[in-house]
Amino acid sequence: MSKIRTDLALEIKENLPEEDGLEGIDVVTKNYRNGKIKETIIKIENEKGAIVLGKPIGTYITVESKLLRDVDQDIYEPIVVIVHKILKKFIGDKSRIMVVGLGNREVTPDSLGPKVIDNLYITRHLVKEGIVSDVKEISALCPGVMAQTGIETQILLKSICKDIRPDVVIVVDALAAAEASRLNSTIQICDTGISPGSGVGNNRSKINEETIGVKVIAIGVPTVISMSALLGQFGIGAFDINEELATMFVTPKNIDESVKRVSFTISESINRFFEL
Repeated sequence: MSKIRTDLALEIKENLPEEDGLEGIDVVTKNYRNGKIKETIIKIENEKGAIVLGKPIGTYITVESKLLRDVDQDIYEPIVVIVHKILKKFIGDKSRIMVVGLGNREVTPDSLGPKVIDNLYITRHLVKEGIVSDVKEISALCPGVMAQTGIETQILLKSICKDIRPDVVIVVDALAAAEASRLNSTIQICDTGISPGSGVGNNRSKINEETIGVKVIAIGVPTVISMSALLGQFGIGAFDINEELATMFVTPKNIDESVKRVSFTISESINRFFEL
């Protein structure tokens, strides 16, 4: 598994050797809509659990459903409700929210974050001007990627947060999965921040409360899978393929439509704060 990359805490947990156990890790599973939607809550409670799972202490919630791949927009309304409730629990009574769409808009599998921003109800300016009240103050940003700006996203966010002072930052990014069945059908939400590009071996500086000074909630959807992970599902080991092939990542042929649908689902989950 050393060459198989995944950003999903759920997949890491599933691939733990049985002898490692789950000490320091609490797992709860819920099913909705007759099993069509599955929610898995993984809580890493202490340092031992963090070491075993290789993730920071915190809560990782995964929502899985093949409905996310359906072309009928009404189908994923229940997923919007579930994701919103999860975000509401993480955010609590905080009123100033900044949403950051990570990724490269020009690369379809990496365009999830910017597309989420495209469909958001932005309210910060309306609140500041007294046009609306009793709603969350939502601002948004698409910082691009380092290859476009030459600047670490963490540095940009730290600077902006000092100025506009949000209570919480929601970062949205595309992830990598180890199971092809989870591509574009899984949403992971966690309260520990994110290391952009880690799933594809392109680690950038971490974005979390410690580095930018504001609580960070990360929302991610796997849009790519490594070739070694994909071939592994057919019984071909990582050592049976050459290094060049092992470093490749692939994405479904309908990725453009899939990203459009799932980004809309996430946007609507955040937009529900505008309705409160």
